[in-house]
Amino acid sequence: MQEQTTERIGAAPAGPEQIDAARFADQTTRIIASVSSVIDGKPEAVRSALTCLFAEGHLLIEDVPGVGKTMLARALAASVDATVRRIQFTPDLLPGDVTGVAVYDPVAREFEFKRGAVFANIVIADEINRASPKTQSALLEAMEEHQVTVDGTTHALPDPFLVVATQNPLEMEGTYPLPEAQRDRFMMRISMGYPDAAAETLMLRQRELSNPLAAITPVTDAATVRQLIAWTRRVHVAESLEEYAVAIAQATRQDPNLHLGASPRATLQLVRAAKVRAALDGREFVIPDDIADLVLPVFAHRLLAARGVHRAGTQPVEAALTQIVARVPVPFAGSR
Repeated sequence: MQEQTTERIGAAPAGPEQIDAARFADQTTRIIASVSSVIDGKPEAVRSALTCLFAEGHLLIEDVPGVGKTMLARALAASVDATVRRIQFTPDLLPGDVTGVAVYDPVAREFEFKRGAVFANIVIADEINRASPKTQSALLEAMEEHQVTVDGTTHALPDPFLVVATQNPLEMEGTYPLPEAQRDRFMMRISMGYPDAAAETLMLRQRELSNPLAAITPVTDAATVRQLIAWTRRVHVAESLEEYAVAIAQATRQDPNLHLGASPRATLQLVRAAKVRAALDGREFVIPDDIADLVLPVFAHRLLAARGVHRAGTQPVEAALTQIVARVPVPFAGSR
């Protein structure tokens, strides 16, 4: 069930200044350091979460229990002074719990809209595949259009808006697999993986006496995040790299090993994510590696393998994508 209170973390920092490359690097470094203080030994997972935030996408974290899926989402939320809501998805969760409902006020003799848990800058959808498809679909409009419509009235969601959903891919009893339309709303799907021995040992020492999440204080606010998002939009993407992204997407639709290829939304989000990765690396332009490195996390969860290619111990979608990236020609330096 959804939590009863809205979590407002910390006090807002001083008013935002004009963003430039140096300030972007400073702000993102502080956010990464803040989240990494809780998530030990998982720098790529932290960068993926930040990529989705700045690219105005959403993140699906799929992994076994106990590896820090929810902790990553909560650490990111704690690092940004913004409204945060966590929804525990269960079979009895209703769509109105997510979007809100119209409640009749007998005094005013009119219906009043009571906002649901989705009205926050960062929404943590914990174990999203445990809710019914009807409840899962309550997020579709919110994730795509940043608004919800209830009883014919449209209500805008806060800006920025990020959904971080988690699910366990192994324990499938009593779950409802996300349909293709729902998975396509997520910009990226990542797995946390187990920590290495050093990181796990450090975790034991650090968390014996206290919870490091409680020590996090906001290092930025929603207004600054909006400016950081605007900065990443100005990152340059050469025409040849746009064509490169499209060529990869087209190849997924023609590959005999894939039954369902990448959607145009997937191509758009691949380029947006590449722009953020370039900015995080201190560049104001995208390079081919930015696109190639993001193909798996951006495309894999949207695709379906063709019949007959499933083999024990293999991941046919990931294998097909790896082969596609290897054979699609990479633009040469200095091309358009």
